[in-house]
Order: sequence, then structure tokens, then C-alpha cells
Amino acid sequence: MFQSRYVSAIIVTLLACSSAVHAAETASCTFTTFAAPSGYTFSEVNGVSDDGTVVGQLVDNKTLRFVAFSRAASGAFSVYSAPKSSTTWMYGSNAGGVNAGSYEDSGYPGHMHGFTLQSGQFTVINYPKAANTWLFDVSQVGNASGSFSASASVTKGFMLVNGTYTTIAYPNALITNAWAVNDNGEVVGSYASGAVSNGFAWQNGKFTTINHTGTKYGTALSGVNNSGVIVGNRLSADNALGFIYENGVFENIVYSGAKYSVVGGINNNGLISGQIYLTATNSVGYTAVCK
Repeated sequence: MFQSRYVSAIIVTLLACSSAVHAAETASCTFTTFAAPSGYTFSEVNGVSDDGTVVGQLVDNKTLRFVAFSRAASGAFSVYSAPKSSTTWMYGSNAGGVNAGSYEDSGYPGHMHGFTLQSGQFTVINYPKAANTWLFDVSQVGNASGSFSASASVTKGFMLVNGTYTTIAYPNALITNAWAVNDNGEVVGSYASGAVSNGFAWQNGKFTTINHTGTKYGTALSGVNNSGVIVGNRLSADNALGFIYENGVFENIVYSGAKYSVVGGINNNGLISGQIYLTATNSVGYTAVCK
């Protein structure tokens, strides 16, 4: 039931229908890298809050279980597993100390549940009558985004504002994932019905398809800030390559000497978070300021 921003986007989706066809240059970025805490390996490095807190997912090297993490701007790590869970992930965070994530319960068969975590207070988020719920992001004003499935074949996105759910489902797509949301109610993510993923932005019920050019498996958008700057990943068979999208222009995020780098999120100060794969099996996290 694992819901990766990259894996799920690679294995599903429609034939690309791009509304953006500009060639991409490489952004000028200053990177700060960090290693996983002792005893763990990075699975994914996801969102970053306005205070510089980065969240994501680790593999416990002893048990091989997925656990969530948050890393403060000071460099201090916290590792977290949801109650009665077999696996736990964190995807988004805001400067108010609210972390958004998902966990698979320890029942058989396991079901997915969204959650928020703030100062030790754990709150379960379940889309009404859904078999599975994933919570991916929470903005500074508390807008949340995620996905749910009522059946094995269809997954839809949602935005949650003040207890009210708005369903986000791209027409005729089997899978819509609402990966991120900003304070203005703009949601970004990916949709799919076949072998190619499409990136989208959604606001007030209107979809805009945003696809990076020259990708075999398409695009997944992973973050958006209040200025409307979007980050995401262009997908290939075995990896994802990060980019920034602003004013109709794509710029790739490239770490010199790395096999590839992926983007997890962007905050309202323009700080980008993600993961650098030095080799196929050796990765570090990063934050970056790009121009």
C-alpha cells in the first residue's frame, strides 16, 4: 500500500497531453546536504516547511520497516511511527509544527490512513467511507491535500479545508494524487490511466496539465508555494529528475557528480528539499536555494 510520489507516478497514467513545451535549462542552485541518522537509510525526502523543517521517510536498517522522520533546520532528527502501524510516512509540514503523513495499520489486510502530528498530538484523517486515505501536505493556514480510494482500481485526490472535503479527480483518470497545496487553495499533483504520468495544477475546480518535455514516463508535481512556484520530477524507468517550474519555464535541478536528484517540496521562502542519489543505492538529503 506504499504511496511514493515517484513510484506511483512511474507505474501509472495517461498518454501525455502537455500544456507546457518549453525546453529546460539547469537552475543555478546552492545545496546543503545531510545524511540519514545512524541506523537508518533514506527512502524519500519530501516536503519542507517555512522554518526549514524537512520531512520524509526512512528505512530502519535492522527491521527494514519504513518509519517517518522530521529534521529541524538545526539538523536534529526525530523518528516517528504511528500507533498500531506497520509502516509510517511523512510528506508535508508547515511552520506551525503540523506534519502531514500516512500510515498502514497493522491489521490484515492493512489499510492506509492519513494523519497530522503536532507537538505529539496525533490525529487520524480518513476520507469518509474510503478504504484507504493518504494525507500528503498541509499549508501554513491549514489547507490539506491527499488522496483516497474507495475501490482497488480508482484513486482520487482531495483538498481538506476546515473539515470540508473537496474531491479532486481528473476526468477519466484512474488515479489522481493531490501531492501538495498552498494557502491560496492551489493543488498540484499527478494523474494517470496508463503508462505515462501527467502533472497538474488545480484551483477552484479547474485543471491545468503541466508536463516536462522529453520524458518517457511523464511528470509528477510535488510542491507549490504561495507565490505559485511549482517543483516536481520528470520520470524515467528507474528514477525521477527534479525541476522548478515558474512562469511557464522549466529549470532542471542537477547536483554535480550525482547519478540523479529528485525534488520533494518547496516552501514559501523558495527553499527546496529533496534527495540526491550519489549512486543507485547511496543517497543524501538536501535543501537548496535556486536562482
